[in-house]
This record gives sequence, structure tokens and C-alpha cells, in this order.
Amino acid sequence: MPFRERLQALRYNLIPDHLIGEILTKRWTDNAIPFLALVAVIAIFGSAIPGFFNPFSLQESTRQLGEFTIVVIGLTVVMLGGGIDLSVGSIFALATFAAVGCFFILDLPVWVAFLGALATGALCGAVNGYLVGFLRLRAFLTTLVTFIIGRAVFDILIVQYGAAVQTSFAQSDAWDFIGDGTVMGLSVPILSALVLAIVTHVVLTRARIGWHILAVGGSRRSAHNAGLKVRRTVFLTYVFSGLCSGAAGFLVACRLSGAGPGTGAGLEILALTAAVVGGNALGGGRGSVAKALMGAVIVLVMTNGLIRLGYGTGTNQMVLGLMLAVAVTIDIRWLKNRHKVLNEVYVAPVYLRMGDAQSAEPGSGTPYALNNRLSEAEPIGLGELEGPEDVILDRDDHLYCGTRHGEIVRFFAPDYKRSEVFAHVGGFPLGLAFDRAGNLLSCVGAMGLYRIAPDRTVTRLSAETKRSLTSVQDDARLRDPNDLDIAPDGRIYFTDSTKRYDAHEWTLDSIENRGTGRLLVYDPADGTTKTLLDGYRYTNGVCMAHDGKSLFFSESWACRIHRYWIEGPRAGTAECVIRDMPGYTDNINRASDGTYWMAWLGMRTPSFDLSLRHPAMRKRMTRRLPQDDWLFPNINTGGIVKFDETGRIIRTFGDLSGLSHPMVTSMREHKGELFIGGILNNRIGRYRIEGADPTWTGPDSYWGRI
Repeated sequence: MPFRERLQALRYNLIPDHLIGEILTKRWTDNAIPFLALVAVIAIFGSAIPGFFNPFSLQESTRQLGEFTIVVIGLTVVMLGGGIDLSVGSIFALATFAAVGCFFILDLPVWVAFLGALATGALCGAVNGYLVGFLRLRAFLTTLVTFIIGRAVFDILIVQYGAAVQTSFAQSDAWDFIGDGTVMGLSVPILSALVLAIVTHVVLTRARIGWHILAVGGSRRSAHNAGLKVRRTVFLTYVFSGLCSGAAGFLVACRLSGAGPGTGAGLEILALTAAVVGGNALGGGRGSVAKALMGAVIVLVMTNGLIRLGYGTGTNQMVLGLMLAVAVTIDIRWLKNRHKVLNEVYVAPVYLRMGDAQSAEPGSGTPYALNNRLSEAEPIGLGELEGPEDVILDRDDHLYCGTRHGEIVRFFAPDYKRSEVFAHVGGFPLGLAFDRAGNLLSCVGAMGLYRIAPDRTVTRLSAETKRSLTSVQDDARLRDPNDLDIAPDGRIYFTDSTKRYDAHEWTLDSIENRGTGRLLVYDPADGTTKTLLDGYRYTNGVCMAHDGKSLFFSESWACRIHRYWIEGPRAGTAECVIRDMPGYTDNINRASDGTYWMAWLGMRTPSFDLSLRHPAMRKRMTRRLPQDDWLFPNINTGGIVKFDETGRIIRTFGDLSGLSHPMVTSMREHKGELFIGGILNNRIGRYRIEGADPTWTGPDSYWGRI
């Protein structure tokens, strides 16, 4: 290997560039910036302020934090629903006065004061919700007006009844405990905020109303078209925000035992800044309670820290304004450009030097030399099918195939002129196999492993496997289940071609050429799916050996066939039996004479082989050129290869005319004939095999004659 290529191999194969793209696809990356900001704020002010981490100081700070967090959570829910609530400060102040008035002026029990604060908050929130949700007024102006009116009402009440509150002799142990007590070292406000945060998170992520809120925030028109009650949902978000402000107002009333002109002043700016700084989108539909919590801590620590350092209110307001401006800019720019960033970094090609292959040129004299025999195949379902990737026949000689429309189609023997939709599975049914009981099993692209019973009942068997502990990427989900076969004991062995891309993105996987394919097994005894082998370049076809003690599987982009041992002294290991083929390998199936058929979905080309040695070029190609201009594997010419247990090539078939089967993804031998499928074909081919056993069938080979 030349020195330059050796450097490329080291650079692109050892440095995990792909991890950047994997990390950016995670939902939690939206939390990375606010989390780093949170750590930085705590570290800066913790080191600058003496006694910042003193237990007593922290305990007192958490009281204010709990009250503030409850307000931020309520505002966050409104923002997730696509709205905004600028009146939380005035609602908070009115609820505080309601609690103080009930307890100190009317001399009512604490629980009545609590209900009074909640009722005040709910009523104010309902007014906002009705105006914004049902009357469809603009949220910004509407809540600004209710903020002004609410603040004016509060100021009038304070002037009128402030003296009565201060001269009251009302007392209660419960009131004092809520304001000053602790439970296991935690104040009541912080415990209340934690409980509210957990409940709200569960509702938003697990309950139907939470999904409706996020859907409405994402797109109100789409939510309406989907049948969601948009106006009611918006109304409920404002009621919830009002309840949160009411609860926070009650907690403040207990802590301060009073209310004054400054109660709730500027709270709406603090809460809005906290929600946005935490990473919640102003446009709605994107955010979380966790972000609200981080934003609340950041804002409160920063504002209190600046005051303790001697800075005035003006400095505080300026810092808040700058924080809000930066957070809004990041939110808008990241939301707009996230997909562009991912497009730039996600595809991370690796270096691969393909081995020299024998020629497949017609007349070359090699075992791989193609011919024109497949052009003689009789068409079945011509023009009626779209994408019969795999084909299979049952004991009654009926022919089955999947289609691009998510259907399993059955053609009736003996002439295969009549057909019906046997079952609708969805997705893209790929590999097919019959089990001992006559159930039809299928790998469905992007969906998983499915079973179709003789009565046409469709059952999902598996859609995930155990996640690798060392994997940054979530490899538990089956992204591209491709082909399968069934062992004598009923276990199902199947391939997941790539963990990084879905089935329709196979071109990206071929250009990247990273080993992300794997071999898995599903055990019907306990319903588990396990990964047996990993790190292959697009695992594809699977076929049980005739003895049932091993299986063959193909590695498409590496043009290789491997053998995996299920039993015997080599159990659990794999070996390469055919390497450096001139074509890209696909499905493998048994032949009647004890050998195996294998499909070539396309043929190698010097240009693409050369590009595999230049990952930088492929990387630039995916970033600078439209996809129609990309260089990727040739799938316009393929064929069928027959090989034995040792990997010796016995026969090769092709279609040089390019009219019937230029590309082949599967073939099945049945009673002396070969039935041919292709993922881009509009037919199934039927080809008579010279010298084949006219009585041999796949079901008999696997499960014996009935």
C-alpha cells in the first residue's frame, strides 16, 4: 500500500468522525448548551461568592428556586403549545394576595388560602386561554394586556388592604412549616417543584394530552387536520400556567407572610428568559421540563449572584437581556440550520482497498463469466409488481413475493396467471421464509421481523435487540432488516444490513462503506433477539447450510460470502468462504444438488473501487453535489451465481440484454425451475434449469416431505 493511502487509512478508519454526527442526532444534544451554561454559571459564582455552597445558604436559595421553577414550568408548557404568557408575574402577585387575604384578613384555614391562590391562578389562566385559544387573539398582545390589568388590580388591592394584612394576628403551624420548614433537609417549595416537574414530564412524554400539546405547538394547522382539538388544548395550557403561578404565589405568601408592591415585579421577564435559556423553542413544539429546570437554575443563580457581588438592578436587567438575546439567536439559528450541519458531518466515509477480482466479462473463461441465459426467463406478473425483492414457494407450489407497497402477493400455481394480495404488512417486505408450521416470515425494511400465519394474521416478532453498552448510536432498533432463514430448532437467523441508515438510504451506506451490518438471531422460545456478529459492510442474504449446523450470509459492499457455525467445535465463529467477487452479493438459497444459489444485485466498477480508496473525495461528493450526481455501486447489471460448500463457483447466469433481469436480488429453485426476483424489477422471472431435480422443493428440503 502506498504511503499516502496508508495515511488515509489511518486518518479515516481510526478517527471516529461519525461520532459527531451520531451525537448531533440525539435529542439530548439540545440540552448540551444549557447544561454547559449551567455548569459554567455555578462554577463562576460558586468560586466568586464566599459561602456559596454553604448548606444553610443553599437551603434558603432553594426556597426561592422552587417557587420560581414552578412558574417556569407553567410558562414552558404554554410555549410548548405554541403560545406565550407575559402575565405570569401579575397572576403570581394576585395569587399571593389571594392567599394572604384568605389567611390574614379573612382568618380562614391554610388549605382554603391554598385553594384561593390556585383558584385565582386558574381563573386568570382561563381568561388568557379563552382569549387566545377560543377567540384566537394574538398571545403576545393578549397576555401583555392581561398583565397590565392584573398588575393594576394588584396595586389597588395592596393599597386598600395592605395595612389589614400587616396588623393581623393570624397564626398557623402549617403556614409556618410551608414557609420555613424542611423535609429531609429539603424545603417545601423545592419538593413541590420536583414533584410538579416529574408529573409534567410524564404527562408531556407519556400521556395523550402531552402529545397533543406538542403536536399543537409544532403545527396548529396540521394538528387541526389530524382531528385534534386545538383550541381546547391551547386553553388548557394557559390554565395550567395560571395554576402554576397560583401555587408559586401561595408558597411565597407562606414564606414572606405578606405581599407588597414589588411582589412578582419582573417575574415574567425572568421566567421567559429561563424558559428560553434552557433551550425551549419560542415557536413551540420543541422543549422539555428538564430544559425549564436548567434555565430556572441558570437565571436565578446569575441574578442572585450578581446582587451578592454588589451589582445593581440595572446590571441584572442588562445581563438578562443579553442572555435572552443570545438564547433566542441560538434557538432560531440552530432550528433553521440543524439539518444542514447534520448533512455536513453525518456521512463519514472510510478507506477500503478492494481485492482484485476475476473478470465477469462474457467469454473471459473465468467461473464468473456472465452469459445471457436469464433473458430467456418467462415473466410472471409483468407490470403488476413493483419491487419483488424476494420470492418463495409453498408446498402447494404457490408463489409469494413482497412489493414496494407493503404487500405480500401470492400467485397461484401452476401457471401463475392469477394473483391476490395475501397480506398487507406495511413497510417494504424483503427476505421471506416458511417455518415448519407453514407460517410465512418476512424481514420488513425499517420495521422488523414479521410473521404471517396461514389465516393471514400478521404478527410482529421483533423490532429491536439489546443495545450495545459501548455504542454511542442507539443500535437497539432494527433499521434495515434484510434477509432471514430458519434453523431446524425454529430459531430465526436474519441480517440487519446497517445500523446507521434506513433501508431507503442504502446509497449513503455504500458511499460511507463503514462496517455497520450485523447478523442476529430471534429465539421464538423466549421472544429475544440477540446480535451474533457485527462490523460487516452491509450484511444481506442468509441461508442455512443443508446440514442445518451452519449458515451462509453475504456481505454486499465487500463482495464476500461468510459461513457462520451454529454447532460443532467452531460454533459461534465465522469464516470467509468467498472473497473479492466481481459482483455485489445479495440473497442466498439452497439448490437441489446440495449447493447454493446466490444473487448479484450489481457488478463492481473500477471507478467505484477507486473511490473507496479516497474517502475525502467521497466526503466532498456528498456535500457539494446533488444526489443524482453521486458515484455509488452499479446496480444495473447483476446475475446469479451457484457455489458449493467450499466456496467453489459452479455456474453463473446473467441477462446481458438488460431487458428482463439486469439486476437480481433473489432466486428460489423449485421443481426444476428458478424463480427470480429483483428489488427494482416489475416482474418475477421463471427459468427452467437444465439437469435439476424436478421433484425438489424448498419446504421439503427444510422440513421434510409430508
